[in-house]
Amino acid sequence: MLSFLKSKPKLSDLIPSGYVDIHSHILPGIDDGAKTLEDTEFLLEEMKQLGFTKVITTPHTMSTVWENTPETIQNASIKVKSELSLPFEIQAASEYLLDESVITKAKNKELLTLKGNFVLVELSYLNAPIQLYDFLYQLQLSGYHVVLAHPERYSYIHSNKKEYQKLKKAGCLFQLNLLSTVGYYGKDAADIANYLLKKEMYDFTGSDIHHRNHIRAFQSKIVGSNGDKITEVMKKNSFFK
Repeated sequence: MLSFLKSKPKLSDLIPSGYVDIHSHILPGIDDGAKTLEDTEFLLEEMKQLGFTKVITTPHTMSTVWENTPETIQNASIKVKSELSLPFEIQAASEYLLDESVITKAKNKELLTLKGNFVLVELSYLNAPIQLYDFLYQLQLSGYHVVLAHPERYSYIHSNKKEYQKLKKAGCLFQLNLLSTVGYYGKDAADIANYLLKKEMYDFTGSDIHHRNHIRAFQSKIVGSNGDKITEVMKKNSFFK
C-alpha cells in the first residue's frame, strides 16, 4: 500500500517501554492541574495504562498567579505519596515562568529541578520577556541547564523559525508537548512540532497532563508523519530515570 494511504498511529501506540514523563500537573490543588486527590489518583492510573513508569510532576511557579515554593510542592507530593497507592515512582519539580523572580531564585539555589541542575521553564504565551536571552544567560551562569517547555506553543515565534536555532545556540534544551503532535493545541502548534521533529531539535518530551481531556487525547492519531521521531525523542527521557 502506498505510504500516504497508511493509517497514522495513535499517540498512545508510540510510547516506548519504560517511559519517564517530565512535565505534568497532577499534584492536587496547587495549580491549574488536578483539583483533588481523587483527580490525582485517576490521572496516575491512566498514565500507568498508557505505559508511563515514572513521573516527574511539574506544578507551575508563576508570580502573582501560582506562588508555589519548593515547600508547597513537596508538601503536596508528600500528601499524594502518603494517601495513595502509587502505580509508579513520582518525583516533584516545577515549571517556572521565566521572569526576574526566577533569576533571583536561581542565584539563591531555590529552584526545584527535574534532575541535578536541569530546570524546566516556560515563556508567556503572549510574548517573550524583553530580557529573554539575558535571563537564559543568568540561569546558566547560576549553574543550571534550561529545559524550555513546549517551544512549539509560542505563536509569536512561529513566523521566525530562525529564533528556534537562536534559542538552541543560547543553550536551551527543547521539550515537546506530546499532545502537540495530535493537534490538541491547534494546527500551528502541530505544524511547528513537526518542523522541529524533522530538524531533530527536540531533546525531551512531556505529557503536560492536567486533566481527563488530556488523557483522552492520547488516543488521537498524530497529524504528521513523524511517529518514529516522536518515539525516539521519548526514549531520550530515560536520562531522568
